[in-house]
Amino acid sequence: MNRRRIAGVVLRQYYLLRSSPTRILPTFAWVAVDIVLWGFITRYLNSLGTPGVNFVPTLLGAVLLWDFFTRVMQGVTTAFFEDVWSRNFLNIFATPLTIGEYVSGLVLTSVATSVIGLAVMLLLATGVFGFSFFIYGALLLPFLLVLFLFGIALGVFASAMVLRLGPASEWLVWPIPALLSPFAGVFYPLATLPAWMQWIGHLLPPSYVFEGMRAIVAGQGFSPALLAVGLALAVVQIVAAGWCFAAVHRYAVRSGLLARYSAESVS
Repeated sequence: MNRRRIAGVVLRQYYLLRSSPTRILPTFAWVAVDIVLWGFITRYLNSLGTPGVNFVPTLLGAVLLWDFFTRVMQGVTTAFFEDVWSRNFLNIFATPLTIGEYVSGLVLTSVATSVIGLAVMLLLATGVFGFSFFIYGALLLPFLLVLFLFGIALGVFASAMVLRLGPASEWLVWPIPALLSPFAGVFYPLATLPAWMQWIGHLLPPSYVFEGMRAIVAGQGFSPALLAVGLALAVVQIVAAGWCFAAVHRYAVRSGLLARYSAESVS
């Protein structure tokens, strides 16, 4: 891969963000709304609950981690959608840029935006509600890594779906995190779910993250084997997503779909 070409993809996104503050605002606005809303919900539950039970690390921590995953996924898809909205694919792929370099540029863009979003979340949660990620100890890093890899995998897969089905399918992408959250057990143990939902949940890497987070907060410890399974699933899924995007791109080129790419491209 050519690093200069990858840097060119990242630089284009930087120029887009720098020239349009309205693109930056959602990165902070929705994060702030979630943290404030769930922060006050946890305070209210603490006032009603048993003395000594603290909902902040359980619920607010889950919101922070899930929002981080969402920011990672949307960092990839939003960068991809910029080329969808501007009808820029022919310009991009008429250059020597390879599909691997293009996807790598999207991933690096997602890294930058998700790190900024995470910093904002931590500042709000710590400064306003006294929450600290240090309660999770050294497991914080593998927790974040699993969510990051799964967010990248889902973002790349969602981008492949839009490339294949056309720009109108963009509206199928935005609800994906909300649709997955019940199966991932973000706010409750997987054992709460029916058997068929648990089966789906065990295929989702975030479910291992949130099970581990709740075990640590409850003082029960955490099995490294479970986290290893979540990490392995995330790695497999990111490889599968990359293969899927490359396959869809080859189809789009060979069938002429890329040249005809417009809002009506649904077949």
